[in-house]
Amino acid sequence: MTPDTGARRVRVWDLPTRIFHWALALTVVGSIVTAKIGGNAMAWHMRLGLLALALLAFRLLWGFVGGHWSRFASFAYPPRSVFAYLRGDPGPGGRFEVGHSPLGALSVFALLALLAVQVATGLVADDEVSTTGPLNRFVASATALLATGWHKTWGQYLIIALVLLHVGAVVYYLRARGRNLTAAMWHGDKWLAPDVPASADDTAQRALALALIVAALALSWWIARLGG
Repeated sequence: MTPDTGARRVRVWDLPTRIFHWALALTVVGSIVTAKIGGNAMAWHMRLGLLALALLAFRLLWGFVGGHWSRFASFAYPPRSVFAYLRGDPGPGGRFEVGHSPLGALSVFALLALLAVQVATGLVADDEVSTTGPLNRFVASATALLATGWHKTWGQYLIIALVLLHVGAVVYYLRARGRNLTAAMWHGDKWLAPDVPASADDTAQRALALALIVAALALSWWIARLGG
């Protein structure tokens, strides 16, 4: 929808969601790169893993109290909506073009869940060289071994695959459908019908997000200290 169709600019992605999105993207890329480098870079790999933990904890909370289109309830689609989207038929009141589409929502949930598992396994992993997760001493050796194996192989490969799929989808929507998804995640707004509700993104909402991320960072720091 373009400005000449009677649409208005609607705040879809609030500032905290946008910061989370780009911070998580950089964190994931940095984590993959430092893991590949190994050696002294593993110290940064651990720090980035703890940052990912804080970001995921924040997003979990923000999924319930964030702006309208950032809440899980806005993109937790039932199976019939996924099929309707694939048919190109949103049905009465369907607004698949506003926030996450049904397929996009599945990708988001899958990536968040997989990252949560990757962070959890990293917290208890032990590479038997120089890097041990801060919670390793709280689990049995067999559990740590399984977690390490997943973290270094399937977990890593699946995350890379989902990231590439996500980037590919963004490129597809831009080239094939003329929808610039990246732009909306950068400035937060889309041109939409006048009756589409906007996400709250005022000072109070941002202050709440700041409090939540500080709490999430404190949690991550506390967990890191357990390994000391």
